Amino acid sequence: MEDVSRLTFDEFDVGTVALEADQSKATLVFAHGAGAGMQHSTLQQISEALASKGISTFRFNFPYMEAGKNRVDSKDVSTRTIEAALESARARLNGPYFLGGHSFGGRMASHAVVDREVQVEGLVFCSFPLHNPKKPSLDRAEHMSAINCPMLFLSGSRDGMASPELITKLVKSLKAEMHWLDTADHGYKVLKRSRQRDDDVFTEIAGYVSDFVDWHTK
Repeated sequence: MEDVSRLTFDEFDVGTVALEADQSKATLVFAHGAGAGMQHSTLQQISEALASKGISTFRFNFPYMEAGKNRVDSKDVSTRTIEAALESARARLNGPYFLGGHSFGGRMASHAVVDREVQVEGLVFCSFPLHNPKKPSLDRAEHMSAINCPMLFLSGSRDGMASPELITKLVKSLKAEMHWLDTADHGYKVLKRSRQRDDDVFTEIAGYVSDFVDWHTK
């Protein structure tokens, strides 16, 4: 059952959604992407799939999304929001605690670990936005060498914001784990006719995250 609540910190007040799994084995604090808030169907389906694997989730809105604005918050505000959300999740849900997000949310989660030194068991990046479409670059990942916790990258095989060559190079340099999601694009839309897996992309994601959590909480 989802628990919808409010999170107040500094001068901000944002919505949160906690979904506690039955016999929860871990909690993932999960940030939304730039264009869709915590209630978006993608985040909802990811959370439900994770709950089926015994992983609770804590979702939240960034202040700009709560205010109905289109322009994302500064890195400072974004990372402070993530820090506050993690603190709230620790008070409401059982650990161990992992942190991550979809696209922009995942990128800001990586900055929160570096800039604010938040302590988590690992990071989960869904559709990490390594670069703008058709502008391949590693610039957005320059800070990530300072991360000292395990990392999991989950990118669609048709993701235009993660060049296979560059993100493979990044993952190798970070000694991280990566899985390509069968026929998925950046927003996790799949090509049903050519998809080789029988399950949906959200079940695929949940399986990889569950294995990652199990491995790093032994």
